[in-house]
Amino acid sequence: MAIELVTKYLPYVDEVFEKESKKSLLTNQDFNFDGAGTVKIYKISTAEMNDYGRNGADTGNWSRYGAVKDLNATTETAALKKDRSFTFVIDKMDQDETGGMLAGASALARQTRQVIIPEVDSHVYAVMANNAGIKPDAMALTKTNIYEQILNASKALDDNLVPETGRVLLVTPEIYRIMKLNNEIIMNTEVGADDRKKGVIGNLDGATVIKVPASRLPKNFGFMLAHPCATVAPTKLEDYKTHDDPPGINGTLVEGRIVYDAFVLDNKKNAIYYQAIPAS
Repeated sequence: MAIELVTKYLPYVDEVFEKESKKSLLTNQDFNFDGAGTVKIYKISTAEMNDYGRNGADTGNWSRYGAVKDLNATTETAALKKDRSFTFVIDKMDQDETGGMLAGASALARQTRQVIIPEVDSHVYAVMANNAGIKPDAMALTKTNIYEQILNASKALDDNLVPETGRVLLVTPEIYRIMKLNNEIIMNTEVGADDRKKGVIGNLDGATVIKVPASRLPKNFGFMLAHPCATVAPTKLEDYKTHDDPPGINGTLVEGRIVYDAFVLDNKKNAIYYQAIPAS
């Protein structure tokens, strides 16, 4: 006699692992895009120093301070290019017959965690890497040379007068593994709960260390040492909504739109040091 065994579906969704956004640690929101899709940012030049002509005639000019020169005032343009959207529907019977697991609110939250955040973060990291002011030649990073290269990055930022406080060291899990194998690296891992949720794993020579999955970073990414002052990452619009039983649909229609971008400022691009590794 054949016996058909009962199949039981548990009220549980096998979620995909995801990582929350870390871009807020590397970028700033210094410019307001409200009411506009483009902003122009001034870049003002400076005047050179002169020897003061105490006796007047020493300078050869009517001013004892030296020749009077005009300052240049040029602009750089930042225009938001990323206008992205998504939509999906959840039929009412599908929601009922999956024990409520297929629901609009939870599906929208899942879309945010697993699709939107990774896309935005990947774009920001790529913009920073592509527009970094300091990009040495690609090189293989090993447990022997990793600390020296990080110190080179720190020195380069020092030489460009980048503020010492607030710097962030961005690494992949593989580079972090290599760092842990280097006996010279002594990292302060006393990190607060809030920072740890953002992905902070420690502090090295004054820089906050964060680890990001390689899938969100440009290909051949080694590490990046950056100060948040260099990159503006605005999100002008973030609009998500659910519609119950809209015309033509018996169920929930979910729609979303996000307008965002990232810009590296010309005068601050040297606050980003990007070290690539050779293509494999």
